[in-house]
Amino acid sequence: MMDWEFELVAGPYGETTEGPAWDGQALLFTHIIEGRMMRFDPQSGACSEHRTGTNHTNGLAFDADGRLYGCCSAGRSIVRFEPDGTTTVIIDQLEGQRINTPNDLALDAQGRVWFTNPWSANNVDPGEQQQMVHEEVLRADPQPDGSWSVQRMTHDLTKPNGILVSPDQKTLYVAQSYSEPGQVRQLRAYPIQGDGTLGQYTVLHQFAEDHRGPQRGVDGMCFDSEGNILACAGWEQNGPGPLIYVFAPSGRVLETHPMPAGVNRVTNCSFGDADLSTLYVTTGGGGHLFRVRNTGRQGWLLYPPA
Repeated sequence: MMDWEFELVAGPYGETTEGPAWDGQALLFTHIIEGRMMRFDPQSGACSEHRTGTNHTNGLAFDADGRLYGCCSAGRSIVRFEPDGTTTVIIDQLEGQRINTPNDLALDAQGRVWFTNPWSANNVDPGEQQQMVHEEVLRADPQPDGSWSVQRMTHDLTKPNGILVSPDQKTLYVAQSYSEPGQVRQLRAYPIQGDGTLGQYTVLHQFAEDHRGPQRGVDGMCFDSEGNILACAGWEQNGPGPLIYVFAPSGRVLETHPMPAGVNRVTNCSFGDADLSTLYVTTGGGGHLFRVRNTGRQGWLLYPPA
């Protein structure tokens, strides 16, 4: 296992950066508290404000055609960021109830948007109330007339976070990341069945708890070209600290890479650059963008195509 060298390329901006997504030329990421999207150009080394008014958007993801979607936490909606600078709300309700504060999302080859829907009162205006009694994975499906339908996909989660659809489209990986003592912190794999529903999950990794409290489970994730999962987990409060884990699809821990000193939490990651061999990493409690150029791995992205 090679040691990784984390290079700070943008920030710290304060609070949390999230949602790294490679667009084929630059790395986009969100600065949640300021409601903006940033763009890092690896050719020039410049990082600039790409969009404003994103309303606490967290996770970002491209579909197979290069359309950019986001989890608009404060807007309690899934949105699409249009090339002309406008924003389209894809869905904001399920069965007449406002969705919660969506966190992360993954697009599949059919253009369906799988997303985690926890409730975070910190991401909405004071006085807004949670309408759904559950915090689960939902899915928005595009319809022939341009509208979207939405349905609940899981019934066994309490605080879902990061989410991925496997390159072969057969598995949904979900981070169950309830950080309170006595709660469940797992990396789970759900089989995606032929009719689009989910089968019984398998626990790939369980995060521990001891007298000092719970370890922090997985936040954001991405794939390498072999289908391994690179996952952001850990914190300063307990356990081995903030790490990038590399999990095999079976759940075996292949590698762990500690974040630099002074980084308390790591939030999300994505491969980027022309050969998809650079890993970009965002953080909480500081709002950084790091990169690792020599990972010994190549990434897999739905978009842009290899």
